[in-house]
Amino acid sequence: MQTHKNCTKSCCSCTMSRRGFLATAGALAAATQTSLLDFTSSLFAAEPKSTKKPRVRAVFIRPNIDKYWMGWPGASYDIKARQKQYTRILTDAAKKLGVNLQITAEPLHTDNLVSAFLKEVKENPPDGLMVISMCLHHTGFSSWSKTNNIAKNRGDIPTIVFSPMGTSFTGDLQATRNIPGVYVAATQDLDWLALGLRMLSTIHKMKNTRLCIIAGNKTQDRKLDVIGTTLHYIPRSRFPEEFKKADTTNEMRAIADYYTKEAKKIVEPNKQDILNSAKCYVVARRIMAAENCQGISMDCLGLIGSRLIPCPPCMAWLKLNDEGSVGCCEADWNAAISLRLTSLLCDRPGFMQDPAPNTVNNTLMGAHCSCPTKLDGFDKPPEPFILRNHSESELGVSPQVLWRIGQKVTVMEFNGPGQIILGTGRVLRNIETPPAGGCRTSVEIEMDDMDDTRDTKGFHQLFIYGDLELPFKAYCHLAGIKVVHI
Repeated sequence: MQTHKNCTKSCCSCTMSRRGFLATAGALAAATQTSLLDFTSSLFAAEPKSTKKPRVRAVFIRPNIDKYWMGWPGASYDIKARQKQYTRILTDAAKKLGVNLQITAEPLHTDNLVSAFLKEVKENPPDGLMVISMCLHHTGFSSWSKTNNIAKNRGDIPTIVFSPMGTSFTGDLQATRNIPGVYVAATQDLDWLALGLRMLSTIHKMKNTRLCIIAGNKTQDRKLDVIGTTLHYIPRSRFPEEFKKADTTNEMRAIADYYTKEAKKIVEPNKQDILNSAKCYVVARRIMAAENCQGISMDCLGLIGSRLIPCPPCMAWLKLNDEGSVGCCEADWNAAISLRLTSLLCDRPGFMQDPAPNTVNNTLMGAHCSCPTKLDGFDKPPEPFILRNHSESELGVSPQVLWRIGQKVTVMEFNGPGQIILGTGRVLRNIETPPAGGCRTSVEIEMDDMDDTRDTKGFHQLFIYGDLELPFKAYCHLAGIKVVHI
């Protein structure tokens, strides 16, 4: 296993299966665990429409020969076997990610073939390019001149150059290092190919994401520059109206029963509180489907403060984020985009939190009313949780999720339209409320490379399990997003 500083399976879930925690699957899982055989979810009809699959072209740069002699990668490098291996890794990843992958098996071994390829991609641009270098030294063959030609003249297509060990020296990597939208992955980790494909897929999917923002009194769309995500605003009154119209169903009872049984303990909430929270989830899913959105963020505090809904949607947001969707508080679209990006890129949810520097310990405390439980990944066991009420109103259900002490974490926030804030740290402790004030899930982080946590940038940053600094930086380089240290 590689160290966390490398983008490996332990870090980014590059090769794990595509998350299956969509609303229907989550609801059916709840039904199975509660033995409700008559559970037929209306959520089957409540999924947002799928976006078009990203189309990615993959090509190989090498001489059209069967065996090398002298030089790198050397005679022991089995050309056909390695190309077959690279193809298999990419093909398997494409199936899991839902990518339309088009691989050209014949290598681009002449300048004419490279020119023809560039003409083709300019006339019919794919959503991403994967250029795989397979040669460093061979008589009469200039591998990196061909690679650099593609990198400089491919237009604005996000492009990854994959250079496995044995195909590049320091000097070979200089011409591509500052080209916008080009990321060079020079590594011995062949499985990184799967992460590279995930990055290209994520860029496309972020551009085709619609997030439902429930705030104000107007219906309007706003498409963001750089990342390309569409913010779809609908009136704040929509959620309480839909909540009042929603009948209590077996799916709601099954969801409520699941969280009742799985909770480590229940402190304040009663049965009706938990059922109301399950109803919030179903209503949110129905609104997302009706508006063709992949996530939702709402002015929840305003609705609770005005008593327009009987409970905050904290548990509903937990479930949405555990499923790989987006449930985001306070109509904060920067945080909603952060959650969507983390879900797609890292195959796990993030925890949106309010940052509260601890000036005595020089640490960062983060707290909020809703936290996902699938912190290790969508197909991993959940962290333990306690059902509490919403501390600010003493209404409904606000689960307290217990974080793993010593866990390495990434702190990230999208700061639109073209910047993210990024840092890392380690979990020191969970904070109990009471005696502390604030929100139910409250975590203290020892930050890396911070002289004074009062200098922490941003608000509503995500805490995310794992050291994900390098994959986020690579993604941002591809997507044209600036990275700022937290």
